[in-house]
Amino acid sequence: MPTTELTETEPTNDVVSVPIEDSQNCENCHSPLNGPFCANCGQEADSKLKYFWVVIMHLLDDIFSFDSRASRTLFPLLTRPAFLTNEYFAGRRVHYVPPLRLYLFISIIFFLTLKFFIAADNNKVITISDKQALITQVKSHIKELKTEKSTFENKEELSVEANDNISKLDADIARFTTYLDDLNSDYSLGNNKQIIKFTRELVELEFDQMKGELPEDKKARFDSLITSRLKAKKGKNETQDNNDISIANNEDGTLSFDFLSDEKNKKVNAFAKELTEKAEKAFNSDTGPLIEQVIGKLPQLMFILLPLFAVLLKVMFIFSKRLYMEHLTVALHSHSFIFIAILLSEMLDVLNGYLEETYPSFASFTGVVAGGILLWIPIYLFLMHKKVYKQGVFFTLVKFCVIGTIYSVMILLTGLVAIVWGLMGT
Repeated sequence: MPTTELTETEPTNDVVSVPIEDSQNCENCHSPLNGPFCANCGQEADSKLKYFWVVIMHLLDDIFSFDSRASRTLFPLLTRPAFLTNEYFAGRRVHYVPPLRLYLFISIIFFLTLKFFIAADNNKVITISDKQALITQVKSHIKELKTEKSTFENKEELSVEANDNISKLDADIARFTTYLDDLNSDYSLGNNKQIIKFTRELVELEFDQMKGELPEDKKARFDSLITSRLKAKKGKNETQDNNDISIANNEDGTLSFDFLSDEKNKKVNAFAKELTEKAEKAFNSDTGPLIEQVIGKLPQLMFILLPLFAVLLKVMFIFSKRLYMEHLTVALHSHSFIFIAILLSEMLDVLNGYLEETYPSFASFTGVVAGGILLWIPIYLFLMHKKVYKQGVFFTLVKFCVIGTIYSVMILLTGLVAIVWGLMGT
């Protein structure tokens, strides 16, 4: 007769983890989850409520996730015109950084470093007015004069010549101290606008005079500036010269348009007056804050300019049967190349400045390479248009010149908008 025997089994070590009830269902539609995404609504199963640094890392990964694609993207971007664009059009995209992500990454780096390059290359950047640098130069000169005066005063016996030198140094210290006070005065008060203007030019001529004798025309200008500055300090206004900034189209100095109502013309005129005052203050004092404001506005404006450039390409190559998004891809790749080429050229230019005294031969080499990179930009863009749109050399060259001319005007207008926007922010 068969018997049923009860046997005791040992517990196994396998542990079955039962997920928390909340994690079994989608937090959005409460449907059961079977994978990293909800099959019903598509929401990601992973919760977004994380530590702040984890969120930042995920955000950076979404924007800049370059991994191994970076090396496969940046090198052909610089050296092989239209290669990335044609690969993207052919559907071979997984090995390369997407055009928009590439542009965002390069443009952010470019505009962040632009301020530092301008600061490092301060002597070569065209500045409308650098009052702060002049103030620093005056302070340094006053310090040198005081040091020279102390040298004479510390002598045990003072000769007649030494006393004369001390008297001359006292007069120079007093004169440059007055210059310094005038340069530091409030631009918006009284005749300070004219006083600062005359003083700036006068101080520059003073420093030129220390290097050597001034030509006759500069001597005459020096004497004229002394007289004009004294009159301005006494409260007598000089006749406004042609260099003053004016935004007006009427003889009375106002701005108005016939197609606008009187009320809107008043608003336009008030805006023009405010803009004029800020421009005069910025251009006749330190232009540093204005330059920072302008650089800060350029990324947004360039991002708006990109779709307009794609429209220009669409019009110029209307028979190429390319979609608008394809023209936009060309615009993204071409601007990414331009930014990274200028960035590399500026880096080499800064390196040139550091090596110019210690390693002049190597500095010359970096200068040639930097110039070569800038020369490569128009050649690259021409080849890119030819390879993407597959037209002959003649038609490509004509269209390239037309596009370059129109786009240069667009860039100038963009720069003007950036300056106006920057002035309103100062």
